[in-house]
Amino acid sequence: MAEKTEKKKIKVAFPHMGTIYIAWAAALKKMGIEPYVPPYTSKRTLSLGTKNSPEAICLPYKLILGNFIEAIEGGADYVAMITSPGICRLGEYGKSIKNVLEDMGYHANYIELSLYDGFKGMYDFLVNLTGSKNIIQIIRAINIAVRKVFAMDELQNFLSYHRAREINYGDSEKAHKRALKYIMEANTSKELKKALKKGLREISNVKIDPNREVLHVDLTGEIFLVLDSFSNQNIERELGKLGVQVRRSLTISGFLRDAIIPKMCKRGETHLERAYRMAKPYLMRDIGGDALECISDVMYAQEKGTDGLIHVSPFTCMPEIMSQNIFPKMREDVNLPILSLIMDEQTGKAGYITRLEAFVDLMRRKKRRQTMQENSKSEAVLN
Repeated sequence: MAEKTEKKKIKVAFPHMGTIYIAWAAALKKMGIEPYVPPYTSKRTLSLGTKNSPEAICLPYKLILGNFIEAIEGGADYVAMITSPGICRLGEYGKSIKNVLEDMGYHANYIELSLYDGFKGMYDFLVNLTGSKNIIQIIRAINIAVRKVFAMDELQNFLSYHRAREINYGDSEKAHKRALKYIMEANTSKELKKALKKGLREISNVKIDPNREVLHVDLTGEIFLVLDSFSNQNIERELGKLGVQVRRSLTISGFLRDAIIPKMCKRGETHLERAYRMAKPYLMRDIGGDALECISDVMYAQEKGTDGLIHVSPFTCMPEIMSQNIFPKMREDVNLPILSLIMDEQTGKAGYITRLEAFVDLMRRKKRRQTMQENSKSEAVLN
């Protein structure tokens, strides 16, 4: 009797953007697909992408192309790309990357995911990939992915608090890596809930100095650079060393609230809703990318008393160039230090760190001066 041959699972790869691969992998596993996680972005990835990209294209494009090349070399059957409507160049990147891969002789299947179509976009993506229209299975796949995104963002916020106050440098990062492993291994909502609690407990065990003078900074800009530690040269880690707690203004969970989660299930104002409200009168409409959100993030940081804001963007990104040109006008109305950092493959580490250190010194002096003025006013009132 002939032995039954087991059907080979297709391997699907997504580009890296921070820890988002953990959520994608969970959804694909629920659909019976084997996720292929390419080697984490490295200098080799950047070199491969840069070598085969148009010169004036942005850093995220080059890194995504490099991720795909390494994924196909590693045996991935499909490479999946997020697409975008509107005036951002992201909507054209997929076609360009597909053509480049074919010109290089790589014949892996290419598939696009339109996240901006909300639940329908994810549903269509999974149906096109698997051929299955099992709505229950698809809902479970989307559900576990979305829940993991929210869990990872919660861990990230917890990490940022502890990293700025830790006594032994690096302990918080190590605990966070262990926590991410718990999230990765969870296969159901119940397991994920336990994994999150375990991960938060892991980070909370890190020894910290609760009395340390800590600055609070909002990180905004182009979402890929905000979330991806390789492309932003580990900016949050470097700031943590300097006693700075970082809050990401742009997150995947925030994006999901706008694009995926039904309105009836949302609590409070979403990031995009806040952007349309707070960006006025500096920017009246969406001009592509994350420009509208960045402008509103400045006003939001001022409103809640943040010590400063850092704006990171890729070289040649037109929406973020527009944002940077609006910031000088905003400085007339807000008393908020703003640092703009433009990143590409030529960005040097030493000069980058020097700028961060100078910015932190500026914020610290400003905060101490404000504290002294407030104390003087209090004393004058008492006398």
